[in-house]
Amino acid sequence: MKYTFSKIFAGLMLFGAVSCTANYEEINSNPYQPGDLIADDYGLGAAMNALAGCVISPDVNTTQFTDCLLGGTQGGYFADANANWKSTISNYNPTDDWTRVFLKSDKVIPILYSNLNVIKSFSEQSNNPVPLAIANVIKVATMHRVADTFGPIPYSEIGADGKIATPYDSLEKVYDKFFEELDEAVKVLTENQNAALVKEADYVYGGDIKKWIKFANSLKLRLALRIAEVAPAKAREMAESAVSSELGVITTNDENATWKYFGTISNPMNVAVNYNKVDIHADGSKCLTSGDTHAAADIICYMNGYNDPRREFYFSKSEWEGLDYCGLRRGIVIPDHVTVGHKYSGVKIDPAAPAIWMNAAEVAFLRAEGTAVYGFNMGGSAEQFYNDGIRLSFEQWGAGDAAAYMADNKSKPEIYNDPNSVNTFNEQLSNITVQWKSGASKEEMQERILIQKWIANYPLGNEAWADYRRTGLPHLIPVSANFSNGEVLSSRGARRMRYPLDEYISNTENVSNAVSNYLGGPDLMSTDLWWARKN
Repeated sequence: MKYTFSKIFAGLMLFGAVSCTANYEEINSNPYQPGDLIADDYGLGAAMNALAGCVISPDVNTTQFTDCLLGGTQGGYFADANANWKSTISNYNPTDDWTRVFLKSDKVIPILYSNLNVIKSFSEQSNNPVPLAIANVIKVATMHRVADTFGPIPYSEIGADGKIATPYDSLEKVYDKFFEELDEAVKVLTENQNAALVKEADYVYGGDIKKWIKFANSLKLRLALRIAEVAPAKAREMAESAVSSELGVITTNDENATWKYFGTISNPMNVAVNYNKVDIHADGSKCLTSGDTHAAADIICYMNGYNDPRREFYFSKSEWEGLDYCGLRRGIVIPDHVTVGHKYSGVKIDPAAPAIWMNAAEVAFLRAEGTAVYGFNMGGSAEQFYNDGIRLSFEQWGAGDAAAYMADNKSKPEIYNDPNSVNTFNEQLSNITVQWKSGASKEEMQERILIQKWIANYPLGNEAWADYRRTGLPHLIPVSANFSNGEVLSSRGARRMRYPLDEYISNTENVSNAVSNYLGGPDLMSTDLWWARKN
């Protein structure tokens, strides 16, 4: 059956992209977001679309902070390229404006919960549980990014208005709630799998309920692997139930979870990475790289070493003579962009590209790691899932046949030689080759899987950062300009972000209780989250 509604608001998008000055106040005023819902006449379509915009925000400045300056750099994908920035996450001396966005931007939690309330009311009035079940999947997809940034967060008691001046939950309890919500959503959606939403209310799967079920199970699998070192029994239970569910997990690229909301307006990451771009060189030729954000040396070193054909889809070529792809080192004293910085490979994101939430390749690598490292029953062999992950990623990006790449048992990541000579790193990041080795140790199998998963998950920097904190993989180039005054070890990197300063003013008792009883250490960037403590 197909649900139709008297008024479906597509969520009017307005251009409001202004050059980012790393000022949080601009985030709260940028109109580059779905239009406000009319108070006396909510449309389900508008509510669903606004909700979807909470996973990766259509607001440019919000996404710049969360996915370029935070996840992108800490995950080894992106490097800051604006020499005017003196306090950055990459240098471990960020201001509160840079780190509080997930919890304090009005583009994430307030929009999420206010629209959840709209959808809940609709479901109750119409006796139709499907939209709310999908909304709860989106809620988990959004809030696990928040929890994985800070650790304990207000979750179980956040009000419908999205205000977070409420008690915190331990990260373990938050994860338990995630699993509970995903299980309930899968149950409801499976019972109603032949239903459908109108396409205008679903820019992810066009109303296909079966695909939402697969995404929910895949998200559950992602979170299960996250806790495998600290809650192995729970991780096994959640991982195995995800893949054995009636419809299972994402296995093909047409099931990828992507928000296809961009076209008449630009993908916000495309806008963000091109802020302050050098358009024309002194000789009149056009600059073909990017602006405030460039490709990180880390991922370029791995992909160059493996001669990876996906480079041309991820990055623009550098303007250094004789170097097709050359990344900029993260966590350095940033060189002047006009004279030097613009020469490094840029980030290539099509203005009309959808926002990627999860792809089939990641799911295959999760199953490979679950099998090879933790002994979970993932429904196949680690080698099968590993090779599937590479093949699916090549297919996703249109990079051709992956057979030769998968058979390469000689190539290794290259050593980073900075053409500017200042930030060279003369160490081999890894000795791992691409071809699967069945007789390898668990440690070697995990490193091989995590390297290829990391490459395939580009540009999901927050997910890469979570894997790095959980496993220490892949090995990244350490920061050379560490301005943390000893708070953060360059060899380990930032483990979390500090709680927003406003929490100590507006939610004093609750945040203090969270730090004392749940965090497991001081409110610093060096404190490990619950699921990363083994490492």
